[in-house]
Amino acid sequence: MTTIYGYWRCSTDNQDEERQIRSLKDSGCESIVGDKITGTSTYGERPELSKLLETIKEGDLLILSELSRLGRTMTTMLVEVEKLINRGVKIKTLDGRLDTTTMDKSIVKLIVGIMGYCSEQELSQIKSRTSEGRQISMSRGVKFGRKLTYTPFQVEEILRKRSEGLGYGTISKSLGMSRSMVQRIIKSNELQPV
Repeated sequence: MTTIYGYWRCSTDNQDEERQIRSLKDSGCESIVGDKITGTSTYGERPELSKLLETIKEGDLLILSELSRLGRTMTTMLVEVEKLINRGVKIKTLDGRLDTTTMDKSIVKLIVGIMGYCSEQELSQIKSRTSEGRQISMSRGVKFGRKLTYTPFQVEEILRKRSEGLGYGTISKSLGMSRSMVQRIIKSNELQPV
């Protein structure tokens, strides 16, 4: 008996998988799984995909919203698609670019290679634009990283108490902060010119 599987993947927690899941349900998927992880991750880092690849068998159909859900590199796509085809699994993408149920096997490799190359280039451009944007923001004074969880008043108090000879533990208890936070604040302020 043929089973129709669907797989979705979102790169970040900010992305919503609902669109992919709805499309997979509408296409007749009986079992839908997915992972929230970057497309450049290895298959071992994707628990749901790993389980699916162990479960899926000859004659089954795997539906993806687009082939880049399997990976972001040409090599990854070619290797994984070839493994599935050799096992007798059919693959279909909802964007209409790949359907191994109707396409000749020689054409499938060509299409997967081209799609993999395009996906790789797109990822490279995203990284480049992100890096450029970060550099521009930094030149404008935008700070990246975790926001400070302490106030300038707390820094003053820590430095004053330390100059009075109080220990890290005593200072941290008096201000309700962790000892390591107090140590970091003191160290970072020792490095700054007065």
